This record gives sequence, C-alpha cells and structure tokens, in this order.
Amino acid sequence: MGPLLYLGGLLVLFLLWIKVKGLDYVIIHQRWIFVCLFLLPLSVVFDVYYYLRAWIIFKMCSAPKQHDQRVKDIQRQVREWRKQGGKTYMCTGRPGWLTVSLRVGKYKKTHKNIMINLMDILEVDTQRQVVRVEPLANMGQLTALLNSIGWTLPVLPELDDLTVGGLVMGTGIESSSHIYGLFQHICVAYELVLADGSLVRCTEKENADLFYAVPWSCGTLGFLVAAEIRIIPARAWVKLRYEPVRGLEAICKKFADESANKENQFVEGLQYSLDEAVIMTGTMTDYAEPDKINRIGHYYKPWFFKHVESFLKEDRVAVEYIPLRHYYHRHTRSIFWELQDIIPFGNNAVFRYLFGWMVPPKISLLKLTQGETIRKLYEQHHVVQDMLVPMKNIQRAISCFHDDIKVYPLWLCPFILPSQPGMVHPKGDEDELYVDIGAYGEPHVKHFEARASTRQLEKFVRDVHGFQMLYADVYMEREEFWEMFDGTLYHKLRKELNCEDAFPEVYDKICKAARH
Repeated sequence: MGPLLYLGGLLVLFLLWIKVKGLDYVIIHQRWIFVCLFLLPLSVVFDVYYYLRAWIIFKMCSAPKQHDQRVKDIQRQVREWRKQGGKTYMCTGRPGWLTVSLRVGKYKKTHKNIMINLMDILEVDTQRQVVRVEPLANMGQLTALLNSIGWTLPVLPELDDLTVGGLVMGTGIESSSHIYGLFQHICVAYELVLADGSLVRCTEKENADLFYAVPWSCGTLGFLVAAEIRIIPARAWVKLRYEPVRGLEAICKKFADESANKENQFVEGLQYSLDEAVIMTGTMTDYAEPDKINRIGHYYKPWFFKHVESFLKEDRVAVEYIPLRHYYHRHTRSIFWELQDIIPFGNNAVFRYLFGWMVPPKISLLKLTQGETIRKLYEQHHVVQDMLVPMKNIQRAISCFHDDIKVYPLWLCPFILPSQPGMVHPKGDEDELYVDIGAYGEPHVKHFEARASTRQLEKFVRDVHGFQMLYADVYMEREEFWEMFDGTLYHKLRKELNCEDAFPEVYDKICKAARH
C-alpha cells in the first residue's frame, strides 16, 4: 500500500498545482513533472508485467495452444460483421494510443473494431531458421528471447515497443538493412484472416500476390494473425567503429561507400549539422578487447546520440565493443533524441544515476496523456518523418531537409530495396541502394509550416522515386500518394478479396486530407 499512497499523494499535489498554475501552462511548459512523477514509474510497471508475461507463456508453451483458438475468435468476429450487413469498415480493436506512431487514428471510433489479442512468440525453429510470432509481439520480446539462445533477426528495428504487425503492415529498418533490406524482406510467411473470415497463409510461392501486397498495406487487405521471420546466428558483441566526417560531399561519399561494403554488417550515420556527421560501421564478434568494452545499454550511461557526438567534438576515430542487445536498442532510452524535448535534463549524470533505470517513458502513455493542446503544438512545431530516397540522391536530399525544416541530428540508415512486386520497389528492374533520412525534432527555419513544409519534402521524395514512411503525418493528395507508391497489385487484390467494402483504402487510413 505504501507506494500506492505515495503516488496518490503526489497526484493530489500535482492536481492542486495544476489548478493554481492553469492546465495549459502545465501541459506546455512543465510536462516533464508529470512525465517524471507518473509516466516513468507506470512505464516500469508495464515493462515488468509484459516481460514476465512473455517469459512465463513461452516457458509454459501455452501460446501455440491458445493461438488457434484466438484466431478462430477473430474469424468469428469477422463473420458476425458480415452477417450484420457489414455497414462500416473493419479495423483492429487496439486503441490508437497504444501504437508507436504519433498519429491519432480517429477511424477507430467509426469503424467496426475487431479485437485481436495476439502478442506472443509461438515457435523458434532453428532447423528452418525461422521464428513464428503473433503480430503484437515486439522487438524487445524478440531480442530478449532470441539473443538468450544464440539467435537474432537479420533486421531488428530499434525501439523495444515496435510490433511485428506494425513493421509488416507498415515498414521497419535497421543498420543491417543495406544487406537484408527492410523488415518485410526478412519475412518468409504471413497468416491473415480475410474479409470473408477465411484464414490464409502466403509465401513467395503460396498466394504470392498477397505475400507481396501485404507490406505497407496498413491492415487494409486483412488481419495479420502470425508471421514467420528469418533468424540468423547471433554473436556476443558488436565491434563498432566511429568516424567523424566533415563537409557534406565527404559525408555523403563516405556513407555511400560504407553502405556498399558488404563486410560491414551494420552501417549508420548521425548528422549533427549540414557539414558534420559521425559514420558508424560494425560487425558481430564473439571476442571483445576488454579495455574497449562499452555497455551502452546500462541506465546510467550517456544517451547514445550524445556519446556519438563526443567523437565529433574530439575529432577522433574510435572502436568500441558493445553487447549485441545493447547495440540493437541503443536509441531506445532517449527515443532517438526525442526525450530531450520532454525531459530537458534527462542526460544529466545525476538524473541518469538516480532515475535513468525508469527511462524511457512509454510512447503510448505519452500519447494517451498529451491532450489536444500538446497534440496541436507537436503537429505545428515538431517534425517526425522518415523519407526513403535512392542513395544516389542523398546529397540533394540532405540539402532539401536542411532548407525545408533544418532538424538535427538526422538519422541516416542505408537499405537495399529489392526489385519485387508490391507498393515499394525501385524504379528499374534491379535492386537499388536507398537511404532512410529520419528527422525527429523541432524545425529551425523561420518559414516552417507543418503542411506546406512537409508537402515540399514529399514532392522532392516523389520526384526522385523515393517513399515516405506511413507512420508519420502524410499531406499528399490521393493522386500524389499513388504517384509515390505502386498500387497495381494492391488494388487488384482489394477487388479479388472483396476488401473494398470491408477495409478502407490505405490512403484513407493514413493521409491527413482523407482522415476524419
């Protein structure tokens, strides 16, 4: 009872203080107080609960037994929807605030919510080298289990709470993507409940059209209920080399050269200004030089992007050995660099040692408690975008980001884009090297206006045959959207599978111009 009484007392004091200061003032200027006193402890409780739940269920092998019944329940809900006339579109019943995307999906209030409780790892098959998982299993779960038994995913997107379903139906990328492609390209099978309530499995050879159409479709072709994903042997450490580079042309050349070098298992760039960046290259290894070990995942360690910046300030090349799981989630504690806008003193050594073990707050809880005031402020004065452009256009792209929004650091992550059917593929018939440019933070250009500035970026990306990640705010008109993405296979399957009356078109789910 002690901790509950303590939190209750703090809540009463906080509410009284809000009454004196005014709600808007607190939300805008003192949000860190609420985050530190309430969201951080609550985030710890969530993490402990989900970790223990996942561990117990996997050890008891109960997930596979329950999976079939849960899928049948989803089929039952879909068939009931059809019997009742199918008057509205369907969507998953997962609340919008639980997603990592900052976008609020208002369609949840008007569509038929299908409850999907599928959040477990079903099987690790080391002979076939695949892991079979439910859609709400997340990256934190997968690394905790797979790394403990000597395996890993070839592409393991950064944040712990990113789910398999979100990465399949949307997209995912990591610093190994220059070898393996996007998250969708390491998936070997999907299982979906379709608009008629049937359950289908699709692979490159079985229901191949559906297999290639599912990625980027945002749940508008069916409900994902399981996925099989490739796994590869893991090593204990990542040998990571940090190299500061100055001058935009030199940065782009160095980054492109390292991305084309397949001896590098990991390639990443953090760009701190138009002319300053640190390029990182890494390989997995079972041996580490003791005096160069850096366990960056420990709560008291400096935030990773600040640690990287120190090499730029000191103008020195360095090599470190980082535990594999620490490397995978190197940006998680600071949510890349977004946490500095929420807890400005979060990287202070005193704060890290005393409270760093509770960091980061859950993005879902931040969304749930942000209120309309904060949401509008973020929309108008904050950028969260990932634009995927051909590597040959990287210099023009960075200059465009600088002119239109001027947000630093920029995240640079290379990936190979295979020439395959689906919504996203190179312009030609050959695989092509691309780069993800991630901009997260407050713009520093006087002319910034959310809609106009984002539309300028979107136009540039369309012109170079690039793609915008759909978790972010999208301002394109419908014609512009289908100019950026190839809808040929997608629309064909929408008709064949009777999706047009069951699910909204992907554009209507994600674009600002279409959402209500």
